[in-house]
Amino acid sequence: MRTFFEGGIFIYGVLILSAYAFLAILSFLAINQFRKKEQYTDYKKLTSSPLAPGISIIAPAYNEGVTIIQNVRSLLTLNYTNFEVIIINDGSTDDTLEKLINEYELVQVEFAYDEKIKSKPVRRIFKSINTAYEKLMVIDKVNGKSKADASNAGINAASFNYFLCTDVDCILEKDTLIKMIQPILAEEHRKITELGAPCPQCGYVHVVEDTKRVIATGATLRIANSSDIEQGELVRMRPPKSLFPRFQEMEYIRAYVLGKMGWSKINCVPNVSGGLGLFDKEIAIKAGGYDALSFGEDMDLITRMCAYMKDNKQKYAIRYIPSTLCWTEGPSTLKIFGRQRTRWGRGLIQIMTLHHKILFNPSYGKLGLVVFAYNFLFEFLAPIVELLGVLYYIYIIITGQINVVDAILLLLFLYLYSIMITLIAIFWDQLVNKSYKTWIEVAGLSLMAFLEPIIYHPLIVFFALKGYFFFITGRKHTWGNMQRRGFGQPTP
Repeated sequence: MRTFFEGGIFIYGVLILSAYAFLAILSFLAINQFRKKEQYTDYKKLTSSPLAPGISIIAPAYNEGVTIIQNVRSLLTLNYTNFEVIIINDGSTDDTLEKLINEYELVQVEFAYDEKIKSKPVRRIFKSINTAYEKLMVIDKVNGKSKADASNAGINAASFNYFLCTDVDCILEKDTLIKMIQPILAEEHRKITELGAPCPQCGYVHVVEDTKRVIATGATLRIANSSDIEQGELVRMRPPKSLFPRFQEMEYIRAYVLGKMGWSKINCVPNVSGGLGLFDKEIAIKAGGYDALSFGEDMDLITRMCAYMKDNKQKYAIRYIPSTLCWTEGPSTLKIFGRQRTRWGRGLIQIMTLHHKILFNPSYGKLGLVVFAYNFLFEFLAPIVELLGVLYYIYIIITGQINVVDAILLLLFLYLYSIMITLIAIFWDQLVNKSYKTWIEVAGLSLMAFLEPIIYHPLIVFFALKGYFFFITGRKHTWGNMQRRGFGQPTP
């Protein structure tokens, strides 16, 4: 029994370490490919083009009074021709709606609200009497106890064929919309070109039968704590000073620059972040929109959309770009951080349960055999395997069955390997995006990689298991208030 357990753990460990190395290589190839294409992209021309597809920005808000004004201003000043901003006040109990009404001169209006996706009832819809804010719409609805329900109401009200889902606590880079729509435009450009003939726009011959419908795009999201933000715009990025946001910044770099970009290279993106994701509205609606009871609404929607495309035998793609386009306020206390990660853990087990028919199902192609298989084996099972590993280590120590030298060498290898992967991501991001102005800042953030396995990672495992436990026992859990401090606010 001992040999079987140790052999299984060894194989599992080798597979997960190999997966990280494989993703690092894929990420390197994907980012290089992106940088070459970006050299020939004229974003200013695309930004001002009247032919640019319309985009609806959807941002649910629940008790966001601290940050709502500055962040809505940020959304309204994006560099794009054809867009609208839809804020969903999801039954806030603070002054969120009152601040919006006063700041943006809002009045209640009649609106043909078409409920294509079910959500909690919409009470009122507001528009501004000031033409400077004509792109803004505010929906006041009954609290649906989840971001997913609020997002569905925003999709129902959206005027355009594409919608960008974000959070009101996020700061977006000014060119976010044009950069996010670019992968979709590139694929459409290939489709209109006659098979075998030179493209009239670029002169190249495209392989039309290989084109896929891009149903979603994502970009890198980062932590904004301690950065300089003025009038809803990030003017100077800095590594967070507080412990948990600093760890999370390091984690996000690794997850987006290595993880998401690597998966994008082989069209196996597992999810598009709820903080920043652009979606094809038609496919999202046909897939049933967000699951209003989901606590992992970002992965749930992507899963639904991909499953719809596979069920209807349509080719699709999900693209990620390495550019940092979104900054969010990370949890600054253990209590809020734990609440967030417990919800994420609960969301993951919920998705694995709801969409279990996809797992290892060859009918769903890469979705079932790669995306869901990886998430099940190395995301969902990882905290459970780690807990069993720790308990086993304690058992063999107590019973005197441990080879101290071998155990130390194994732990040292795993420790150094995790540090190496993280440092590769941080330095690769700095070389590509130049996020920080000084290498001293990069070095300071890199030091967190040495502390992560000791401090941060055990907490991640604990809160994930806590989320699993809450889901299995049926404990009630709601969207909740993340208690934002607001950008630029002093730490109490």
